[in-house]
Amino acid sequence: MLKIFCKNTGTFQEFQEGTTLLDMLPAFEFERPYDILSAKVNNVSEGLKFRVFNNRDVEFLDYRSYNGRTVYCRSLSFLLCKAVRDLYPDFRVVLRRPISKGYFCNVDKPDGSDVTEAETSAIREHMRELVEKDIPFRRHEVQYSEAIRIFKKLGLEDKVKLLRTCGDVYITYYTLQDTADYFYDALVPSTGLLKVWSLTTYRGGMLLRVPDRHAPEELAPFFEQPKTFDIFAETLRWNRIMELDNVGDVNCACENGKASDLIEIAEALQEKKIVQIAEEIERRHQLPDPVRMVLITGPTSSGKSTFCRRLSVQLKACGLHPISFSTDDYFVNRLDTPKLPDGTFDFDNFETVDHDYLQEDVLQLLAGEEVEVPEYNFVTGRREFNGKKLHLDDRSVLLIEGIHALNPKLTDLVPEASKFRIFINTVTSISLDDHNCIPTSDNRLLRRIVRDYNKGAFTARETIANWPNVRRAEVKWIYPYQETADVLFNSAYLLEFAVLRTHAERILATVPKNCPEYSEAHRLLLFLHYFVPVDDKQLPPTSFIRSYIG
Repeated sequence: MLKIFCKNTGTFQEFQEGTTLLDMLPAFEFERPYDILSAKVNNVSEGLKFRVFNNRDVEFLDYRSYNGRTVYCRSLSFLLCKAVRDLYPDFRVVLRRPISKGYFCNVDKPDGSDVTEAETSAIREHMRELVEKDIPFRRHEVQYSEAIRIFKKLGLEDKVKLLRTCGDVYITYYTLQDTADYFYDALVPSTGLLKVWSLTTYRGGMLLRVPDRHAPEELAPFFEQPKTFDIFAETLRWNRIMELDNVGDVNCACENGKASDLIEIAEALQEKKIVQIAEEIERRHQLPDPVRMVLITGPTSSGKSTFCRRLSVQLKACGLHPISFSTDDYFVNRLDTPKLPDGTFDFDNFETVDHDYLQEDVLQLLAGEEVEVPEYNFVTGRREFNGKKLHLDDRSVLLIEGIHALNPKLTDLVPEASKFRIFINTVTSISLDDHNCIPTSDNRLLRRIVRDYNKGAFTARETIANWPNVRRAEVKWIYPYQETADVLFNSAYLLEFAVLRTHAERILATVPKNCPEYSEAHRLLLFLHYFVPVDDKQLPPTSFIRSYIG
């Protein structure tokens, strides 16, 4: 017999060795407003069919947890792919990325046409039939060579390339009836648990909508994001031009000695985009109502400061005089900072910035006056005046960078024609393979873990622990203004994870196994091992990644 400690109840129960988590669940009585979808076993995410052979701590999870959501959405992806293969075996469905509170899917048809409403409707109805039948997802573990043989026979070259380059000895894959597929982590036990979802035609493909994280019995609300979609599509077009459709393609290119070329191309594409933005600002600066102020924002670790520096260089090349400061310098004194319900400082709150004072200085600068601007001392938690004076001439453009720069309340007294808004984000356009999306925030989380650790600011454990608070603040204070931007800029590129891998692995390895944060550290380590590592010496000093890895 083995002893299992359930974190949901704080109690122990004894079970036979080899009992599954699913069979253990009824023995523990706790409130379950929603279906249990997965669990953490010793702080490692596992599916409910996982068999336990030693004493363990177990925490059962529903959709409200990050692990529960990813297991649900991954299983839903398999359900979609199964339905497409059953009805339209010549179609290739590719899950590209989360967008508009769902997952955008390309559907490549033999004739090159867009997926139709009728085809989407048929796929949707077949998915519902599969849910009604409550069919089990079955897990199989085979040697690497056997997995390659299976997926090669099925014509799934995207999976063959990925598995060939990840270096695993044994491979886990799943089947749903007679359909085999590969997913890099666990699935729910059966299709009957996939109760809430929707499938619609969307921008030439399909949008797979998923439950709301706070109310899993309802669909997440749909938000149209045309500008975000356009920048994703732009990056995707360049990936296809370079014949890099997934991580397997990128790995093969790196193994063939093309990493330096890919870095040069990626850097050139980003610089080209910055040049275009600078030229557009210069064009608007010549209008009768000229642009005088550029507002730059984005979520944490998106590259705002690096972008501001690189844009300043290109504005100078256009004959303009960029002058910049950060909204951080207008933070209220730390004792006046708003607080969260638990009593800790809410540094992401809009009221953390003395916006009235900032706007007063901006209006004076735009009126041609000289202004002494503050500099925030993060050690003492107070604004200081150290003689930094700014003055705008006829060719000057004021660059304001910070997480609240696009909040309309920050500059509501400044004429709209004077403003040019830029939103920076890491828009990951590549997937592990056709059916395994890369989580949209993993770019930034890994950047932040590496930067915080290298600067001695926070340990990996502390950064991971604070990440849910960071994400909640972004949803509330930053992302609502993304689509109001004049320009969206993508600071991510293809080889980023390959470069970050060598830095992040040793840092993530410092997270103790006996803490809750180990679950996320373990997930990130599993994710990173799919990328062939690339030496950061090939990155130029001006690269966006440099500010994180040094």
